[in-house]
Amino acid sequence: MNIALLRQRIKPWILPIAMVAGMLFHDFMEQIEFIAPYLIFIMLFITFCRVKPHEFRVTALSWSLLSVQIIGALALYFIIVPMSVDVAQGTFICVFCPTATAAPVITGMLGGSVPRLATFSIISNIAVALLAPVIFTLMGSDAGIPFSDALLTISAKVMPLIILPLVLALCLLKILPKVHRAVAEKQAVSFYIWAVSLFIVVGRAVSFIMDEPTEAIPEMIILAIFSGIVCCAQFWIGRKIGRRGGDKIAGAQGLGQKNTVLAIWMALTYLHPVSSVAPAAYVAWQNTINSTQLYFKMRRENSGM
Repeated sequence: MNIALLRQRIKPWILPIAMVAGMLFHDFMEQIEFIAPYLIFIMLFITFCRVKPHEFRVTALSWSLLSVQIIGALALYFIIVPMSVDVAQGTFICVFCPTATAAPVITGMLGGSVPRLATFSIISNIAVALLAPVIFTLMGSDAGIPFSDALLTISAKVMPLIILPLVLALCLLKILPKVHRAVAEKQAVSFYIWAVSLFIVVGRAVSFIMDEPTEAIPEMIILAIFSGIVCCAQFWIGRKIGRRGGDKIAGAQGLGQKNTVLAIWMALTYLHPVSSVAPAAYVAWQNTINSTQLYFKMRRENSGM
């Protein structure tokens, strides 16, 4: 068996392995968790290099997916918040969170349109960068901070993390097109960076969960269940929207595959920390779906050889 074939067979299992490793070695995350935002930055930069300006076309599919992401997230929050603020925040972040930086990679492996999904990934991330500071401030995890101060603080941390990779990618295209092309051809790297990021943020979330009192367990179970429901719903809705837009795979991955690394980080940083259980569980749900899809795709390809 050659190395390329071995890598292809192992790839569907890399993310589950990273998650399990994060759970097992969660005690070591304090030493390395500071690199998570930098990994998110690099993943976004590599993804944004994939799309050239002439390929950046906002279609009806993009607007439909974005509407579900933003309006759907807020609707769920207001429906659930009378019952539990923590569950409402956890469910909200699982829908509001932008498309995963590795989603174009998975989409390509499944046979969908990579430029179309990469375009939506940019739109999805920009929307979150612009809206997250306002929404998180209004949710007010710390009522002692004035609205304007909280807004500026969150904006200073969230917006550069998402907007600067796009600006850097566009500048690189103009100044060093050969380097830009080389980065664009290394999309698979973002997949492995994502695996390392998952290892870190899952470990950090597990550490938090382990420190929670036993009376918080029922709420964490509810968060995990709600996370699974919205995960399955988003893949299903995205597939339905994508079918009408001409690419059911891009639709499903664009709405269902979330940047859970960013979601967990935002939940731990700006929302009630226990809400991070929802995106942490979402990691398991979405990677179970993706691993299953990749397994059956490769099985069909191997049977047709």
